[in-house]
Amino acid sequence: MPRATGLEDKIFQALADPSRRAIFESLTRGEAAVKDLTAQFNISQPAVSQHLATLKRAGLVTSRREGRLVHYRVEPRGMEPLIDWIAHYRAFWTERVDRLEQLLDKMDQ
Repeated sequence: MPRATGLEDKIFQALADPSRRAIFESLTRGEAAVKDLTAQFNISQPAVSQHLATLKRAGLVTSRREGRLVHYRVEPRGMEPLIDWIAHYRAFWTERVDRLEQLLDKMDQ
């Protein structure tokens, strides 16, 4: 069974924080500047910037500078490592449940 890679670990750690999840969720609705995210959430601008830096290191968001403003958006491929990891375990558990059902059917006979 695969062990989470460094990138998967970064994704799990980034999404473990409720504030970062909320910021990430907000960005799924469209690009936003740091000042807009700060106004939307009840946390300071430095805290929003730190959360965004963590999401960026995990590959979940990208940024672009426009003058003094920095805009962030979701990186569409950012969740792929996590989706692949989950897909492996979904197949793993589906197989195990199917085998359990077969065993229970045999025991009922």
